[in-house]
Amino acid sequence: MTALARRQPIRTPIGGDTIVTVPRTPHPVRLCVEDPDSRALTTTANTNLFKIRLATTESQCQSASYLIQRRYAWRGYSVDGAAPSKTPTRITIAAHDPDGVVGTVTVGLDSSEGLFVDGLYGGEANQLRGEGRRVAEFTKLAVDNNLHSKPLLAALFHIAYICARRIHRCTDLLIEVNPRHAAFYRRMLGFEPYGDERGDPRVGAPAVLLRLCLAHAQAEIARLGGRIDLAASTRSLYPYFFGTREEMSVERRLRTLG
Repeated sequence: MTALARRQPIRTPIGGDTIVTVPRTPHPVRLCVEDPDSRALTTTANTNLFKIRLATTESQCQSASYLIQRRYAWRGYSVDGAAPSKTPTRITIAAHDPDGVVGTVTVGLDSSEGLFVDGLYGGEANQLRGEGRRVAEFTKLAVDNNLHSKPLLAALFHIAYICARRIHRCTDLLIEVNPRHAAFYRRMLGFEPYGDERGDPRVGAPAVLLRLCLAHAQAEIARLGGRIDLAASTRSLYPYFFGTREEMSVERRLRTLG
């Protein structure tokens, strides 16, 4: 395997509020987990890096909300202007570049208040609950239209996965998507259809429910994570995920940041 086949973390002391920095493209390789806010990372070259953070402040949540509104409006969807909810059961992850927030996703953990998917697919979610499964959902996924960065998308998904699976021990992930996007999630991440097409009044568009068994995702990450050299032949997003050591470092970082 070449030196570039796996992204190697830069080992420096922990500091700041960034979870990880990732490059816009797979090469040149530069991933920092241990000290992603290091002064050493503030050079001109780092305009090609994304810093991924938890959205914990009002300003960060509002910036993520603005990106969601802009991207959903561009697709012709309606969406309210509320910022992502800051509750223990909803974890918003945001990617930043020098111009602001360029990507976001929210992890929803099941609780007595339920999940957003319960609005349209409560029966399907209850079936999993009845089987003793621990359910999570990903909502409010948005990436700036000017970006076409698989490392960024993979990092958002992988960090959200770590929150759901490794930290909160969830077994299944549910996501509502427009039917025309379902093929991407099935092909690139291994989601399977779990609910028929229904009209979603919240966005004024059709939706389908997809399910990902997180044990499957865990196996694919172990098999392909960090293996960018396999991306072209596998037609999967998993080679852009972190390698095993990086995943462990990101998990430690998340636990440190709370």
